[in-house]
Amino acid sequence: MEHARLLPGYLVQRYHGWKATGYAENKSWYRRLASDGQHPRAMVISCCDSRVHVTSIFGADQGEFFIHRNIANLVPPYEPDGDHHGTSAAVEYAVRFLKVSHVIVLGHSNCGGVKGCIDMCEGHAPELDAHDSFVGRWMDILRPRYDIVKDIDDRQEQTRQLEKHTVMISLENLMTFPWLKERVEEGELTLHGLWTDIGEGGLEHYNPQSDSFQPV
Repeated sequence: MEHARLLPGYLVQRYHGWKATGYAENKSWYRRLASDGQHPRAMVISCCDSRVHVTSIFGADQGEFFIHRNIANLVPPYEPDGDHHGTSAAVEYAVRFLKVSHVIVLGHSNCGGVKGCIDMCEGHAPELDAHDSFVGRWMDILRPRYDIVKDIDDRQEQTRQLEKHTVMISLENLMTFPWLKERVEEGELTLHGLWTDIGEGGLEHYNPQSDSFQPV
């Protein structure tokens, strides 16, 4: 691996600080986590965006959440075609093997993936439309929802609404996984859709009865 490099110095320094304090003060807890395995109650599917800090939002400890992150917190439909499916694999592991009780899809404000989807749909991002764009082909999952928001004149509101559609389409696609749908229908698993406003610290929950997001 000739292209691999040493860890940046600031990360080395932070690691040693954590090992001397955070780990040293909770050594027995970490050793129990290692020996007992993980037993998370919930899976959280969130965006890769570095500003979305799932554990901070919910004050979660290690071992509490099974977290999967991808561009724009999207879940593709069930497609057992033998190809590589990272998000589907994470959902399968959480639901079928860890047997989590909740699956939470967490969208957020100022999502770059959503903005890219809008640009692509409007013909302003040929690099995303290119066949070899991994981001563009991933955002094709959301692309059909652009028609719902395309007539919203205010760009900020348009983006915000499409951000919330990343959550709704992901919830719909989750229900195409037969073993997940079965657990939901048997009352063993619940699905939740959330959207967080990064700047304001707000959190909204999707209400399927009213088909709208409401403050938590």
